[in-house]
Amino acid sequence: MSFGDEGGRPPGLEVIGVEKSFGGTSVLRGVDLQVPTGALVAVLGPSGCGKTTLLRAVAGFLPVDAGTIRVDGRVLADDRTWIAPERRRVGIVPQEGALFPHLSVGENVAFGIARAPDRAARVRRWLDIVGLAHAIDARPHELSGGQQHRVALARALAADPALVLLDEPFSSLDAGLRAQVRAEIADVLRHDGRTAVLVTHDQHEALSMADLVAVLLDGVLQQVAPPDEVYRRPATLAVARFVGEAIVLDARVRDGMAEGPLGRHPLANDASDGAVHLVLRPEQIVRSADGVETVAVRRTFTGPDLLVELRCTGGELLTCRTTGDAAIAVGDPVRVTVRGPVLAYPRHD
Repeated sequence: MSFGDEGGRPPGLEVIGVEKSFGGTSVLRGVDLQVPTGALVAVLGPSGCGKTTLLRAVAGFLPVDAGTIRVDGRVLADDRTWIAPERRRVGIVPQEGALFPHLSVGENVAFGIARAPDRAARVRRWLDIVGLAHAIDARPHELSGGQQHRVALARALAADPALVLLDEPFSSLDAGLRAQVRAEIADVLRHDGRTAVLVTHDQHEALSMADLVAVLLDGVLQQVAPPDEVYRRPATLAVARFVGEAIVLDARVRDGMAEGPLGRHPLANDASDGAVHLVLRPEQIVRSADGVETVAVRRTFTGPDLLVELRCTGGELLTCRTTGDAAIAVGDPVRVTVRGPVLAYPRHD
């Protein structure tokens, strides 16, 4: 994976030991995050984990209690420095787009650009990049939700920020439009080579859009890695539970193999001998004539997939993801086995 920070340039964003509390409640606890220049990084976490606080601290809307924030090597905040938001060269695409309703599309994009002879040309260039040059004279209410988001991105980029922050910008869009708009915006950011941080609670959004995913839980960054690594090799049990669907079973590791209700399995991560939490993904549970016997207790049809909840003879529950046309009814006996290596994390009983 290669970004625009080659040749000795500093990272696009550095967050070092950042702490923030509100009324004695610690929200960010020593957060360290390095975003390569030109990368799109998703900060992923549930509501209340501190991700919006982190974004607002980087933007300059909140002072930090401790730590350092740098953009392109320039210190924006530390124990001696605090740069005002308007001087940080940080662009923001908020949740609702936040366009000025009384201004045209062109005037909205021009808002953040200093008056200069090429101002009109810059507005047209950015509207052309986001595919909305034809709507330059339209008012925001005349645009679709997806178009409004693209105007908000053009407005943020037209000001030539060193860093773009996207604060759950797709949460108000319906599912079909959300997938289309996030793909379009990711394409624009990568085409422009802009460093960007997306804050989201949507796992699919983070895994499908980002070059790196930073999982933030309870104010602590648990893992920063490419999307496939976060999903396939989560650093902690908490990350494994949060990112994707996780089946967690009690098991033991002995001589490099996990032994659990479904037999013996090779390990996908390092784990010492002893009691462990065994983590499987639903796509790893596959039907097999010589597998362990279970009983189907629930089925959820999602279109292309069928999720079947299975109960083992010992009472353990599994979820199997299979094709939508699979003929499995509640009460049917189903023999299953595990495909591929498994994850194991120490269990402290």
